Amino acid sequence: MLESRVVRKLSLRLLPVLIIGYFLAIIDRANLGVAALTMNADLGIGATAFGFAASVFFVPYVLLEVPSNLAMARFGARWWIARILVTWGIISAAHALVWDVPSLYVARALLGAAEAGFFPGVIFYLTLWFPAAHRGRIMATFTAGIPVALIIGTPLSGLILNLEGRLGLHGWQWVYLIEGVPAVLMGIMMPWLLPKSPDKAKFLDEEERAWLTGTLAREAAEREALGEGGSTRREVLKTLLSPKVLMFAVAYYGLTNLNGAVSTFLPQILKPFGLGNTATTFVAAIPYVFGLIGMLVLGRLADRPGLRATSLYIALGVSLVGLVASALFDAPVVKLVALCVAAFGVFGVLPTFWGLPTAILTGAAAAGGIALINALGNLSSVVNPAVIGAIDAKTGSFDGGLLWLAAMAVVAILAVTVILLVWRPARRALVTVPSKQEV
Repeated sequence: MLESRVVRKLSLRLLPVLIIGYFLAIIDRANLGVAALTMNADLGIGATAFGFAASVFFVPYVLLEVPSNLAMARFGARWWIARILVTWGIISAAHALVWDVPSLYVARALLGAAEAGFFPGVIFYLTLWFPAAHRGRIMATFTAGIPVALIIGTPLSGLILNLEGRLGLHGWQWVYLIEGVPAVLMGIMMPWLLPKSPDKAKFLDEEERAWLTGTLAREAAEREALGEGGSTRREVLKTLLSPKVLMFAVAYYGLTNLNGAVSTFLPQILKPFGLGNTATTFVAAIPYVFGLIGMLVLGRLADRPGLRATSLYIALGVSLVGLVASALFDAPVVKLVALCVAAFGVFGVLPTFWGLPTAILTGAAAAGGIALINALGNLSSVVNPAVIGAIDAKTGSFDGGLLWLAAMAVVAILAVTVILLVWRPARRALVTVPSKQEV
């Protein structure tokens, strides 16, 4: 069948490149949590200061998300994504040079500025290639780079810590150096790895290009007919100020609280288990395996007619139960099992959520709207690590922080419910899925 053949070719051509890029982004963002196992003692970083260091990354990240995504829509995805990769790789590696708490703050802020726009930029790029009926599975496959990066990167970072003293460097310095360089190399290759647009895709034959461009154009016209986006400056501004987009941001605020905090604090949450640093990082990879399963299972469920809302509520409900249980039980095995349950929902919710705004926005307004949702949602990552760090500093435990995250899951559930009840196009996009055309 023509449709299946086109989607398969798109997946094989685009997804590996983008997943590798996102894989590197997650490693370079999350290796702070592993480095902290020894870096905090070397630099005299307390729990509150570490929480602020994790938070400050997202201040420039949030401020620059929308400008970065609009620039990508103007100048093209290939070169803009390449620029992002090169700059964040250099700054990530430069973390090896920090010498005290203020210098760590500066390094994290610069990394946030460099990475701004990558995730929403890729989400927007995927909407330019894949018809709406396939985006749940495609988003699930792409965002699977998060748990895969953490499954591989967390133990890898733990092993790199064992290079302590080599060439006069601490193990945490080697973590930053070794894991920053691949992003630079990937960025240099990116303009030649990504195709420019569907109508110029040489890996598709003429019939396949015609079907793809026709399908994407028809879907865009249908969305614009419903008033969902466009490309003029007025339409972009209207989208950015839309209450619907702002409510999406509230929902995403709750989701990013869950995801970001788990990856940042998990090694330290598990450290009281009494394991060594390397063993801790290997155990910390276990919940991410369940997160990957959650992404793939719930992403496929979301592509079935009538089940997008169901998959979203399942993910949020499982997250809530797992986080509450992990806070209430101190037995190491029980706590680890609860964290695995939480991870299934925490990571599984992402592709289901992004299938919604990408299904109802189009044109430059989609680029700006997606970036704004991501930016405002990631304000949680400015507030959240600082709150969890302060709770840990005051109580000597992360349990209160886990309950805080459970409360954020409730915020997301309420926001999604409001979206479903108030906006008909959003409800239709979430509850139904466009049928795949058999051509």
